[in-house]
Amino acid sequence: MAPDSPNAQDQNQTEPPLWSIGIAMMIILLAPLILYSFAPVGPIREGDTIFSSGQQRATFTTPIASQSLHPDETCLLDPNSPLIVLENSAGEPDGWIKAEVQGNPTAEWPFCPVHAEVRLSLHQVFQKPAVLGTVRDTLMRWLGK
Repeated sequence: MAPDSPNAQDQNQTEPPLWSIGIAMMIILLAPLILYSFAPVGPIREGDTIFSSGQQRATFTTPIASQSLHPDETCLLDPNSPLIVLENSAGEPDGWIKAEVQGNPTAEWPFCPVHAEVRLSLHQVFQKPAVLGTVRDTLMRWLGK
């Protein structure tokens, strides 16, 4: 079949260009991230996942079985450590949160062991991670800048 034949021209015009499919895929993948980053932060409730704001010192609320590993009643949370809220007193002026540690599977002192119940002040935690900032940091790390 010759390239100038009507069938070849019709076939070239009916195939969608790949760049438009790529743009549509990017919009579909990025729209939830952008909407999530603009959504307001709601009140902290029991069962919510929160994150430690930087490296934080937390107090144990219940004694742990391996107390010999932790000579005092405190432990250290890594930056952005996930926690599950068990109890919340955010309505009080000096509010605190009782939470269960979810991250950091290593049980090395001074870090908080997984499933330990800790007590934190409200200024030590945040509810929603900065998604766009995390994406930016990941891209910068991949690109080596």
